[in-house]
Amino acid sequence: MIKLFSVKEKQKKEAAAANGLSKAVKQSAGELRLQKDISELNLGKGVSLTFPEGKDKLLTFEITIRPDEGTYKSGAFTFSFNISTSYPHDAPKVKCKTKVYHPNIDLEGNVCLNILREDWKPVLSINSVIYGLQFLFLDPNPEDPLNKEAAEMLQSNPRQFEHSVQMAIMRGSSIGTSYFPPCRG
Repeated sequence: MIKLFSVKEKQKKEAAAANGLSKAVKQSAGELRLQKDISELNLGKGVSLTFPEGKDKLLTFEITIRPDEGTYKSGAFTFSFNISTSYPHDAPKVKCKTKVYHPNIDLEGNVCLNILREDWKPVLSINSVIYGLQFLFLDPNPEDPLNKEAAEMLQSNPRQFEHSVQMAIMRGSSIGTSYFPPCRG
């Protein structure tokens, strides 16, 4: 049987030695779980992970999704993740940094994804959230919109919706009263 406490103590000592410190900084349970989640990430084609504040700041990172099919094909969409130390009991805070015309993403970058709200459970992981975000680009849900204008266009005129999205991705364009800069991947 593995002695969990001795393994954690050894990790602390190794971290202290690597950083030249006599005492390692104690990590929260959320940080330990996040380390595990990140080490187990299965980033598929078109998904990348960056740590803008450095790899030692695990609680803040960015994911960029480049869909290779669907309406949002050829675009690059970056999401910021802010993880609380009470993760996985609290869902990650996810914002879209790329201005995008999407029924489930508003103009401020808020994301309407059920697992980030009422359906979050501690058994879910960062991988689950990434899959959910990818699915939003493959199959936008006009039934639960944050951007009602985009949802209405998708329902009433899907061809116009697709054309508008592609124009915005490739060249940048105005849709309604908002300008969307190009976001080619």
